[in-house]
Amino acid sequence: MRSGVLVTTHGLTLDGVVGQIRAAARAGVGTAWLPQVLGDDALTTLAVTGREVPGIRLGTAVVPTHPRHPLALAGQALTVQGATGGRLTLGIGPSHRATVEGIYGYSYDRPVRHVREYLTALAPLLRGEPVEYRGETVTAVGALDVPGATPPSLMVAALGPAMLRLAGELTDGTVTLFTGPRTIADHVVPTITRAASEAGRPAPRVVVGLAVCVSDDPSARRELLSTVYAAVGTGGEPSYRAMLDREGVATAVDVAIAGDEATVERELRRYADAGATEFMATLFGTDEENARTLELIASFG
Repeated sequence: MRSGVLVTTHGLTLDGVVGQIRAAARAGVGTAWLPQVLGDDALTTLAVTGREVPGIRLGTAVVPTHPRHPLALAGQALTVQGATGGRLTLGIGPSHRATVEGIYGYSYDRPVRHVREYLTALAPLLRGEPVEYRGETVTAVGALDVPGATPPSLMVAALGPAMLRLAGELTDGTVTLFTGPRTIADHVVPTITRAASEAGRPAPRVVVGLAVCVSDDPSARRELLSTVYAAVGTGGEPSYRAMLDREGVATAVDVAIAGDEATVERELRRYADAGATEFMATLFGTDEENARTLELIASFG
């Protein structure tokens, strides 16, 4: 199971984000992921970072589909792929109704249909192929010229059965959040793997997003995390609530991992045993605790 970190960009300058990713690379962490929220552009930041920090793989977790046309996103992703020497994983997702309709003003009806149509246009563009696609939610006609860029790995934030089947059929895998090991083993891995197999695709990547902290005071860390995750699964993000219910837990904090090195390693191994191929750790400790966490997770490769 490969190691990775999700760098929370809130409150950080560009230099600060580059510094966080450089620290992860120095520790030996395999992949640095950036979220795309309302703020710094994740792909632009990765292009800059990739030029300054060699070696470490880079990914988005995830870029919302509705605000970016497939032609625009493909051109940007291929530019990043060229700038970083082919180290990009492009993670995309439909986001949530509250965000798409309440902030961007787009319709969130039929998100699985939307993502299928979006991928039908995006995937060939990333391969350098021309597209002429007219669907119910997406129209894309054109081709891109980005010399020297290879297709990045393409993944979808998929949690529900229909989206997982779509991810297995059309992409390289899924990126999850707030999903416990039992749900990974019993729901995510078998659903996406079966779909990939039926589509004649390789075994999918399953990237598990986790809050992780090596700490001698895990109770205190969980208490602090509870304020950050207070709204998760309480209304505007029903897909997260569904994952917590499948796992049989009440809150997102219940699937966070905190404890000493032996405890954290044991819990991470549960995800590997469940079939996860990679994890993406969100650090939530002090500077000293985060350094310990980076050292531990880097040992996974």
